[in-house]
Amino acid sequence: MTDTVVIIPTYNEIENIEAIIKAVFSQSEAVHVLIVDDNSPDLTGLKVKELQKEFPDRLFLEVRKQKSGLGTAYIHGFKWSLKRTYQYIFEMDADFSHDPNDLPKLHHACHVKGADVAIGSRYITGVNVVNWPMSRVLMSYFASRYVRIITGMKIHDTTAGFVCYKRTVLESINLDTVKFIGYAFQIEMKFKAYLKKFYIVEVPVIFTDRTLGESKLSSGIISEAIFGVISMKLKSLFKK
Repeated sequence: MTDTVVIIPTYNEIENIEAIIKAVFSQSEAVHVLIVDDNSPDLTGLKVKELQKEFPDRLFLEVRKQKSGLGTAYIHGFKWSLKRTYQYIFEMDADFSHDPNDLPKLHHACHVKGADVAIGSRYITGVNVVNWPMSRVLMSYFASRYVRIITGMKIHDTTAGFVCYKRTVLESINLDTVKFIGYAFQIEMKFKAYLKKFYIVEVPVIFTDRTLGESKLSSGIISEAIFGVISMKLKSLFKK
């Protein structure tokens, strides 16, 4: 996994941060981790600074002034990564909902199988979600179906946040034009890659809901995803 960086955005993840960093590093000595912390009141950033002494030249920290949204955190991380030599750039949550043991599978899909974007998919082989209430499973599943219908993308898990991008994909996208900041950001990034005809694959993974810390999902994030998708599709049609 040479030339690989895993971007992990954090806000109040003190209960998970040390374990997730060490779990990622256990996958390969070559992988790096970038934490993008939104000035967490629980001092997540301070804990990362302590861990940097244990993992010099592998663990990096960018601290933003305030909580500014998942999408802007990843954009910050993408731009940071593109200033360096990384060829494979990952998105990943801090709460173990994404299993670090699946990182090599996504990397393999890009590095060996030739994918430009590899998605850790909850729905490509059924519904692989653990510890979610049925209401949330149904909401997530049908949200992805809805996005597929509106956008035309042949992706089963359009809202997935466990993704490996080849460098060339992120270089081809004007990151300053990415509009959405919540979970719709995940849809928008996939849609931009889809419009540019990059090779996108889904790799089956099991998603396990967090056991420590609090979920960041809100009604505003959900509405952004529902109504933003229609706006995004219409704009793409007018640009043709």
